[in-house]
Amino acid sequence: MSCIIAKSLFKSYNSVNAVDGIDLVVKSGQVFGFLGPNGAGKSTTIKLLTTLIQPTSGELTILGINAKENPLEIRHKIGVVLQQPSYEPSLSVEKSLEKYGLMWDVPRKIRKERVEELLSDFDLHDIRKKKTDDLSIGQRRRLQVAREFMHDMELLFLDEPTIGLDPSARRKLLDFLKRKVKDGLTIFFTTHVLTEAEYICDEIAIINKGKIIAVDTPDDLKNRFGRKKTIKIHLSEVNENLKNLLSEVKDCKIDFNSGSNITIHSDESEIVLLKVLQILNSNNLVIEDLSAVPTNLEEIFLKVVNESNESNN
Repeated sequence: MSCIIAKSLFKSYNSVNAVDGIDLVVKSGQVFGFLGPNGAGKSTTIKLLTTLIQPTSGELTILGINAKENPLEIRHKIGVVLQQPSYEPSLSVEKSLEKYGLMWDVPRKIRKERVEELLSDFDLHDIRKKKTDDLSIGQRRRLQVAREFMHDMELLFLDEPTIGLDPSARRKLLDFLKRKVKDGLTIFFTTHVLTEAEYICDEIAIINKGKIIAVDTPDDLKNRFGRKKTIKIHLSEVNENLKNLLSEVKDCKIDFNSGSNITIHSDESEIVLLKVLQILNSNNLVIEDLSAVPTNLEEIFLKVVNESNESNN
């Protein structure tokens, strides 16, 4: 089942298409990553999907509901955490959670139970009496995300949810979200931290200049766009003639970091490595260390966006 279906979705401002005819399908029960450079159209897309703004044209269905005709019905079934900080300065952490439960008409008994659960899940228990105005940026962000779980929802939009979090808090939050997805929640997730996307997302869409330019699983994106590998070789001794020796090797880029260290980038890494090893061996150059690093999601992202920019120029 699909919980988000967008067809030829446009949003225009003064004849400029911030969202330029995107088609998007998000299946239920997964974390769907939505990546793109600044100004790519991510925030506008999220505002459309959360019914905060109406599209200029196109069709949009959220949780089986027509977004143009019944936006309020959708809002009762979703949760939204935007990039902008949102907190009540005079309220304590626990009172802020309590208030959010009241806003969503959560029964008192369930409300109390959820407050205690979320204080524990988000490591907020020790600061439960602290006013939100006195919290650190990371603590406020954790509270902002925690509040959404005071109410029942089918779909959660998280726009850069880990801003301000230290590595430990970031990993705890991502693991918490993974558990919720296993329980049936669907999460629409944006981030500029590509290692996060690789860790948590089941599927990823990349948007640039208002258009979706790639949609796939992280592994399949790597298979499609990430043939290039980085090979690092450290020789046991310096050889000043190294650059000349390897000048005949084609289909690669070689960085000569020093007379004893080289880094090779190639789409044909196995063939290139074999040629390099043959040359080094025939010249009696001893390898002390060798490593091959596959292309990561960040490199894929940069490659796809750069190719999109070049094709539009």
